Order: sequence, then C-alpha cells, then structure tokens
Amino acid sequence: MFPFFSRSKMSDAPEVNPAPAKTHEPHPLDALTGGAFSAATSGERASRIRDWLATQPAPEQLQEVFKELSGRDKGAARAVRERLDEIRRAKGQEAIAAEWADKAQALLAAPKLNIADALAWQRDAAKAGAPLSREPLSLLKVQLADRVKVIEDLQHRVQVQREAAVLLAQRIEVLSTKPWRDAHAALELLRADVARWQEQAQELTGDASWASVEARFPPLLDASRTQLLVVWEAFQPAVAQAAAAAEDVSAPLPPVPVWADELRAARGLPTEAAAAAAASAAASKPARVAKPKVAPEVIEKAHQLVRDALATLEKETAEGHGKASAGAAAALRAVLKVHGKHIDNALEQQVHSALVAAGELEGWQRWSADQVREDLVAKAEALLNRPEGQALGGRKMQETLRNLRDQWKQADQGGAPNHALWKKFDEACNAAHKVVEAWLEKIRSEAAEHKAQRLALIEEVKAWAQEHAASGDWKAINRALYQFGDRWREGGHVGEKIFAELQPLWKQAIALAAAPLESAQKESLARRHAMIDEATALGAAPSLRIDAVKALQQRWQAEAQTVPLDRKHEQKLWDAFRKPIDEAFNRKSVDRDRAVTELSARDRVVLEASKALEAANATGDAQQIRAAMQALEAALRGQAQAAEAVATANKDAQSHAEVQVNAAPAAPLATEVGADASVEAVEGGDATAAAPAPVPATPKPAARPVVAVRGDDRPGMKKDAPVATGRGARPGDRRDGRPGDRDGARGPRTDGRMGDRADRGGRFGDRPAFEDRGPRLGDTAFRAQREAMEHAQLALKKLAAQAHGEALTQLLTAWEKRDAALVPGTQDLGSGVTASVRSAWTQALSAAPKGDAAEALLRLEMAAEAPTPAEHIAARRMLQLQLLTRRNDPAPTQTWGQDVARVLASNSDAANARRLQNVLKTLLRK
Repeated sequence: MFPFFSRSKMSDAPEVNPAPAKTHEPHPLDALTGGAFSAATSGERASRIRDWLATQPAPEQLQEVFKELSGRDKGAARAVRERLDEIRRAKGQEAIAAEWADKAQALLAAPKLNIADALAWQRDAAKAGAPLSREPLSLLKVQLADRVKVIEDLQHRVQVQREAAVLLAQRIEVLSTKPWRDAHAALELLRADVARWQEQAQELTGDASWASVEARFPPLLDASRTQLLVVWEAFQPAVAQAAAAAEDVSAPLPPVPVWADELRAARGLPTEAAAAAAASAAASKPARVAKPKVAPEVIEKAHQLVRDALATLEKETAEGHGKASAGAAAALRAVLKVHGKHIDNALEQQVHSALVAAGELEGWQRWSADQVREDLVAKAEALLNRPEGQALGGRKMQETLRNLRDQWKQADQGGAPNHALWKKFDEACNAAHKVVEAWLEKIRSEAAEHKAQRLALIEEVKAWAQEHAASGDWKAINRALYQFGDRWREGGHVGEKIFAELQPLWKQAIALAAAPLESAQKESLARRHAMIDEATALGAAPSLRIDAVKALQQRWQAEAQTVPLDRKHEQKLWDAFRKPIDEAFNRKSVDRDRAVTELSARDRVVLEASKALEAANATGDAQQIRAAMQALEAALRGQAQAAEAVATANKDAQSHAEVQVNAAPAAPLATEVGADASVEAVEGGDATAAAPAPVPATPKPAARPVVAVRGDDRPGMKKDAPVATGRGARPGDRRDGRPGDRDGARGPRTDGRMGDRADRGGRFGDRPAFEDRGPRLGDTAFRAQREAMEHAQLALKKLAAQAHGEALTQLLTAWEKRDAALVPGTQDLGSGVTASVRSAWTQALSAAPKGDAAEALLRLEMAAEAPTPAEHIAARRMLQLQLLTRRNDPAPTQTWGQDVARVLASNSDAANARRLQNVLKTLLRK
C-alpha cells in the first residue's frame, strides 16, 4: 500500500528544516595582508597585496602568503613571487659583491699592484654579474681606477725624466763646443736644472706606488741619472779650470779642446791644430809654394755645388730624417773633398755647423730607434706570457704579430739596424706564431666540414624541390624556403674561394625550389591589382555599397592567406587597397558629421532649455530646478506643437457635435469626454498627449450613435475608463470590430498592407501604443540635455539630503528641549511621515516625559535594520524571540511612527539621541 505520513497536508508548520546560515570565517593571513584573502574581486585582492608589499614584509611572511595565494589567485600572487625573486637575486648579488669586494681589497692592500690584474678584476666582476654600480663595489672600482691612474702617471713621468736627462746632456755637450765664457755664464742655470731633475727623480722613487711600476721603468730612470751625473761631474771641473786658466797664465788648460785653443789664442800661443799643421808642413816642405790663381768660374761653380749640398743637409736635418741626413752629410763631404779648397771661410763655417748638427741627429735617431726596438722585443715576448684567462686568440695573435713587424720596419727606416735586437724579436715572434699556425689548422678543418655541410644542404634543397613541385601549400613552401635560407647563412665560415664556388650552386638550387611559388605570387599580384581597381571603383561611386565592400575584403583576406608575399610589399598593396575604401568611409563620416552639426529648430530649443537648466542648477533652488526640468521635458516632447494640434482637434470635434446633436444624443457627451481627456493629457504632460494629434485630411464618415461605452472590466481597473486602443484578447479581434469577428467593421487600409498596424499594441492587447518621439535630436543637443538632466537630478538629491539632515536635527533639538513647536513640518520630514504620525510626535513632546524608550529603540533598529550597541544586543535578541510568538502583531516596520512617539515621550539623553538619529536616517528615506 501507499505510505502514510503523520503530518497532515494542511498543517501550518513547514516541513523543510531551515538551513543554517553560512559563517565566513576570516583567513588566518587576512590580518597580516590587510584582508587580501577575503577580498571580493581579484583586482581588490591585488591592490591589497600591493599595499601590504609596500610595508616591506619579512621573507618568511612572503613565502607563507605566496604558498596560500598561488592556489587562489595567480594574478595577485605574481607580485609576491616577483618580490621573492628580487630578494633571492639581491642575496645572490650580495654574495657575489662580497666575493669581488674581498678580491678588490686584496689588490688594494698589496704593496705592488699589477695594472693588468686591476683591469682584469673589473672585467671578470662584470662577467660574473657583480653589481659594480652599487656600494661597495662602485667605491672599490673607483679606488682601483685611481690607483692605476697613479701608476700610469708615474710611468709617464719616468719617460719624461728620461727625455729631460737626454736634453740636459745635449745642452752640456753643445756648450762644450762654444766659448768657455758662454759655458761659464750658463753654469748656474744648468746647476739649477740638474738639481731640479734630481729632486723630481727622487720624488718618483719615493712615491708609495713606485713598487707597482713595471719592471722596465726603474732601470731606465737609473741609467738616465747615471749618464747625466757623469756628464755634469765632468763639465763642472772643466769650467772651473777654464776660468782659472783665464786668470792665471801659468794655470793648466782645461781638457776641452775648444776652450784650450781659445785660451792659447788669448795668451798669444798657436793653437794645437795650427802647431801640428806647421810642424808637418815644415817637415814635408822646406819652402812654402804660393797658390796659383783660380778662375772665377771655377770658384762660383764650387760655391754653388757646396751650397746645394748644404741646403739638402739642412732640410733633412730640420725634418729629423736620420738616414736621409746621413746620406746628405756624406754627399756634402764628397763635394768638400773636390771643391773645398775653392770656398771661403764663411761658407766653410756653415758647412761645419751643418755637419755637427747632422751628427747629433744621427746619434739621437740611433738611440731612439734602439729604444723602440727594445719596446717591440718586450711586447713580442709578452705575447706568450699573458695572465691566465687573457691569452690571445689566433686571429688577434696574427694581427698583433703583423703590427709588431710593421713597427720594426718603421724603426729600421729611422736609424741603423740592430742585429742583436732583431734576432731576439724574430725568435719571440716565431714562438708566438705557433698559436697562429694551430688556429689556421683549425680553421682549415672547420672550413672543409662547413663546405661538406653546404654541399649536403644544396642536394637537400634539390630533392625537396622535386618532391614539392606539385604542392599547393604556398605558406608551407615559403616557410621551408626561409628555413633553407637560414640554414645556409648559419652554415659556418668558409674561405672566399670556396664560397665563390658554392654560391652559384646554391642560387641555382634555391631558384629551382622557389620557381612554383614565384609564379603563384605573380598570379596573386595580378589578382590583387584587380581587386585594388575594384576598390577604387567602389570608393569613387556616389553611394557606398557596404555588402560589396565586405565581399571584396573577404576575397582579399582569402587571397592573402593563400599566397604569401614579402611583408613590406604585401603591406604596400594592402595600403593601396584600403585607401579608396577608407576615403569613401571618411567622406560618409564627414557628411554625417556635417548633418549632425547643423542644428534644427527643435535642437536650438532643447539647447536653450538645457542652458536654462544648468543656470538653475547653479542657483541651488529646488523650485527653479524643477521648473527648468519641466521646461526641458516640454522642449523634448514638443508640447507647444502638441497643444496647438489638440486645440485645433477640439474645435473641429465641437463643431461636428453641434451639427449631429439631434441625430445622436450621446455624441456630445462622448465628444466632451474626449475633449476633457485631451485637455487633461496636455496639462499633465502625459506621454500620449505629448505627440501631435493627427488631424484628418478627409471628412469622417457618419458615426453610429453610441449606445453604451464598455469600460475595462478587468480586476483592479476602473469601469468608466475606455478600453485602450490595441489588439483584442484574441488574435482575430480587431480594435474597430467585434470580438471574434475578423471582418466586421474593418475599414479600408490607408498605408498599404501594414498601414493599420502602426498604432496597435505590442504582442498583447493590453500594451499601450508606441509614443511618437518626434524627430531625432542631434548629438550636441542630446548630450547637452542629458548632462543638464543628470546635473539637475544630482542637485535635487543633494538638496533633499541637506533638507533631510536639517529636519532630523530640528526633531532631535525639539526632543531635547521638549518643544513641540520645533518639530519640522510634514513636507520637511518626507512622504514617510503622515500628518497623524507628526501629531503623535508633537503630543508626545508636549506632555511630560514618561516611560522607558529601550523597547521602542530596539523596534526602531529592527525596522531600520541598523546595528544595535553591544550592551543591548541581548535585549534585542530577546525581543526578536518575543515577536516570533506574536503572530498577529504588526511588524516594527509598520509601527515605527508610534515607536518614535514613544521614544520622544521619554527623557532625552545623548546615547538614545544618537541611536534615534541613526535609525531615522534610514526610515525617513523610505
């Protein structure tokens, strides 16, 4: 049988047990992250996470939050992960920075700093990823750079001191060839210069960084000091001895030949050279033979030849050409051997000075060339003795050796060759060239391998071309050709000769493979140019056909997806294709904008009404704002034209009713009712009356007398109200026929087949007819009226809220002072407070305070759904339980006016006033 239930079907109690309310427990990390886990949206959660990250939380907290958040919201967890990555990178960089900082400090603390080690530190630290732009590495980098700069400056100063010592020695040697009085005059100046040179050399050796100077510079400085001191120590006694011999004829002559001859001439004695010549002449020839006279032409020729050779020597000496000056000096000596006896003493003195200068230049050039050769030998030997990790590669070694040999050739051109240095230099270069030979061997093997790979690639392209000759997948073919090209470019280095052999083979194979694609591209170009011409014709047409444009664009897209072209060429074709269509659309937009910008009469009226409403909004007067809003609505609906049309229709209806008053007694009544309805509609601003009433162009047919008017008999509708025009209850009913009669009283159609459906209702018969909104507003007028209406509504809301707050303040003041006269009016309190409720409030304030307001305040808080203070929560729960047992008692939302009266009847205090104010803020708005 069927089961029976113990509970009756008519029982009042519900069968379903109420589901317990869900309690949302806060996440344990909400307090840490500022409520990120309880955020409603992902954007809010990400914002709270960013705010929390701005507080610089600990890494442990970041890890915990990321672990919990990564499973909930990966977008919000991304910021936490990035912060963790930054911390991890920072720790790694700190370790690297500490390591390289220790190395830099070790270099700085060392008594001897190698410049190569300092430069290698900066390079290796950058390669290791150390943060050189941060402290302490940035400071250490600057300190190392300063230290290296100081060492390089010391080395440069050593070279300068070396050149200065050479120049001082040359000055002393030149003074030894001049009169001794000139040397004696320049003695003090030379003594000061030599002392200053020694002081500067002592400063160099006493510098703290002198130990870090390269090993070749200290010996150079010591050799220059020794050479200078030897010359200076010999020059000083010679000058003193010459001065003493000049004062005392019995004093010995100085060891300098020029000075000794000068002193002999001063004493009246023959010079040493003259005495030797006289002795030799006396020994060879007992009697002097007079010189024969020489022809002037011979003397002139001798002078000319000597002057030419002298000019050549002086030019080469001035330009510093060592070898050329030596050759010119030899040529001058050869000329002197032949024509020296025919020149005068002045020219002979010039020749002697030029030969002395050429000899000095030749010696200087020889010494300078040797110094350059020594530097080149040191560089060549250092090629294989570089620090670990800084060895030169094959190509770099080859270029360096070539440059060193070129520099050696230049040094040989400036002075005499030095075979000992050349032997050392050549041995060092040959030892370093072994690296180049190994590199060249490696290059040859790699070139052979690369050649084989390229030949295999060419054969692969040929096989691929035969396999895909009939394929129609042009995109795949184009992609494969690009891949072949990339593989050819990345095929490795080969020699120029091998590449010249392989390049024609590659071009031939790739041209064979690309031939089908190129033919397809030519056909595609022809089709695209034809579509461009079609687009130009469509754009030039007076009326733009959207369907044709869409079809043409689809054809273009299909063509572009089928046959690929070069990207730049395809973009140019696409620009040419879209240009005429874009111009046509731009012309259409310009025409539309021009039509929109031209304001109609109705747009001007709406703009003026909008400006008036904005001015009313600025005043802050609610009545002016409402009046301006009504004026704007009237302008929008065109009420002036509607009123005029309704008045005209009323006059026609009255005249027609007077003519047929005898034939149809009920017609005037109907006409009067219709006229009154029209007038009420105009005054009330109804939507149906807002549109202009249609005036019949032709006289109406004689209407049948109205026997009875059937009202709307639906529940809740007025009986005397006429039935709304529209479709009947059944699909076959017409508005002008009997119910159920499809053909009864159907008049002729006026506007074609669908002419009589313009004023029907919607799908159901009880829907009103569509409102005639009039012509469309322009964009300017529409935006102006919309913004004005929005500003007016905001202003009214603000004024209403302000008035509401003032009324509430006045009510609380009246309660505090127990003065019923201070209670605001019904209009100020709002629609929720009726006159009877306000009267109850005034009576409560007029009487003496009595009663307790605790229960009334609880009911008010329940009605307003406002929170209750913590100390009254238990009482509120108890009252709610009591109200559940009172089934027929009205709810607190229905009796809140009486509850307010009970509160006002009690004594006023600050806590109750605050509670009353909170609930009335909500209740007075309802």
